[in-house]
Amino acid sequence: MRAALFNGPRDVTVGTRPDPVIQEPTDAVVRVVLACVCGSDLWYYRGESPHEAGSIGHEFIGLVQAVGSEVSGIKVGDLVVAPFIFSDMACPNCLNGSTITCPHGGNFGNGHTDGGQGEAVRVPLAGSTLVPVPGAGHSDAVLKSLLSLSDVMSTGHHAAICAAVRKGSVVAVVGDGAVGLSAVLAAKRLGAERIIALSSHPERQLVATEFGATDIVEARGEGAVQRVLELTDGWGVDSSMECVGTTAAIETAFAIAKAGSTVGVVGVPHGGLSFGELFSRNIGWKGGPAPARIYIPELLEDVLAGRINPGRVFDYETDLEGTPDAYAAMDGRRAIKSLIRVGSL
Repeated sequence: MRAALFNGPRDVTVGTRPDPVIQEPTDAVVRVVLACVCGSDLWYYRGESPHEAGSIGHEFIGLVQAVGSEVSGIKVGDLVVAPFIFSDMACPNCLNGSTITCPHGGNFGNGHTDGGQGEAVRVPLAGSTLVPVPGAGHSDAVLKSLLSLSDVMSTGHHAAICAAVRKGSVVAVVGDGAVGLSAVLAAKRLGAERIIALSSHPERQLVATEFGATDIVEARGEGAVQRVLELTDGWGVDSSMECVGTTAAIETAFAIAKAGSTVGVVGVPHGGLSFGELFSRNIGWKGGPAPARIYIPELLEDVLAGRINPGRVFDYETDLEGTPDAYAAMDGRRAIKSLIRVGSL
């Protein structure tokens, strides 16, 4: 099959990988319909995080082609959403909300396991991993939104949950990439009254406003902190969400948080923070990789009902052969998030 291949920093090509087949009775093979490039893929692309050479990509939706003898809950022909990791959903870690640490689970597109940026994927633990989509004849807009549940919308939702966003909250989102924009939408969905989006890019500000942002702060660093404090009468926000992972973004997210609050941290960390000041302000943090498999069912319901449209973050499209430019577009900020059209329903 054809698939994207990670060869090293700034070297993503499209080549041939073995066609996936059922290896374990709990496997399924999914023919990919839509895939995309994740912001975390850019850390590998830029050489700022390690990645094994080989398969890449962990976000996809597709049609089930084959199932193992012990798979239940899905069948051949089903349209499914794949969370970005596979898990058994039965171990103590999964039951405690940490699917990323499932001892039987793993990552798609890690250089060895099939990646979502390819024509097909062998999905281990398919019955507990894949989420079937009810109905038929879904619009292209709905399919894009379903794809976003695989990671980016689930991660934005995780930021909001970890930051304890609730009805009437005043919140802020640091980061205007696809995850940050999804966090804006998640905060709106959870009933936040005021949503401050930190963004200096007009096209991203537009999406943030469509998703529910009430205020836009264009400044960065100390200027952003002062502006958010001005907007909150000096107190800071009830819920602060960090969706980038750099030292500057982390520092900003904690500086604008109200004393006694918890910051939702979902940006893959590439920086640190001194916890001395946080200790004295009674500020905590919660986050990490999103347990997407736990969140997808409730978000799926809202997508199908037309209550949310997280697929709006996709503003660049290509086919599988164009995957290298999909990376370059996001790296060069020509795109918020790149969609890859792999197959058809």
